[in-house]
Amino acid sequence: MNQQTSTVPPAVSMTNLHKRFRGPGGDPVHAVNGLSLVVEPGEIVAFLGPNGAGKSTTIDMLLGLVVPDEGSVRLFGSTPSDAIAGGRVSAVLQSGGLLEDVTVEETVEMIAAVFGATRPVAEVLERAGITGIADRQVGKCSGGQQQRLRFALALLPDPDLIVLDEPTTGMDVEGRRDFWNAMREDSARGRTVLFATHYLDEADAYADRIVLVSKGRVVADGSAARIKSLASGRLVSATLHSADRARLLGVEGVREVELRGDRVLIKAGDSDAVARYLLTHTDAVDLEITSHNLEDAFLALTTDTGELATTGAHS
Repeated sequence: MNQQTSTVPPAVSMTNLHKRFRGPGGDPVHAVNGLSLVVEPGEIVAFLGPNGAGKSTTIDMLLGLVVPDEGSVRLFGSTPSDAIAGGRVSAVLQSGGLLEDVTVEETVEMIAAVFGATRPVAEVLERAGITGIADRQVGKCSGGQQQRLRFALALLPDPDLIVLDEPTTGMDVEGRRDFWNAMREDSARGRTVLFATHYLDEADAYADRIVLVSKGRVVADGSAARIKSLASGRLVSATLHSADRARLLGVEGVREVELRGDRVLIKAGDSDAVARYLLTHTDAVDLEITSHNLEDAFLALTTDTGELATTGAHS
């Protein structure tokens, strides 16, 4: 019997995107400079970068709000406009789109009327955690409550991809935790999530994968642990009575070796490989592996991109 395999297109495929704008003096500003990114269905991907890195412009091109000067964007194999029209993509942006004089529930009902088919209004209110303020006027809602309302609106078409731009701005700690727990549940059911945030702890805790951008291009792509390792490596330390510094420097991935009495400190890009070497080829004991946090990695990878090679590996 012949078996046919079907290829599922990526949720997001951005290839060699470029976008230029005119700066204050009339000179062109290369906001996005050859950015490429593929996101598979069901992934939760954090899209991080400093101010001016090109994040918002990239998201605008992904959503079809801005046309790239060069390159292409495909969502589930379709154009952004077709994917959005089909209800496969929704977005939660930071501002705009809310009428202050109507209630939360009325807002959701009005937007639901625009679509051919949606999830029930009561369901999306509950999913967004705003059932208790359904009869409150939007103008009297806090910033965090308005963000939850935008999230409810984005859930209406039951999208396959949801794009979030600073989704938890204005939310308290409990609200942020509840929001991301809901995102995790949705991802487990196959929904893809791409989000930009300035809360690095959110990216560290909830993203399957982190994409760092700087000066309009991807400078790092991988798990939070991988990003931390790429930025500064990890420090492996152990008690080793007969340490051979030259031999340790010859181990793949080792960058620096420091001896402090019987204690050896090894800076390495691949700490697991160094740990395996120490445990199988030496008499090392009391081994420890430590790394910098995501904020340290973020700063290291986005402040001097000229010396960093883009890494396409992600795990």
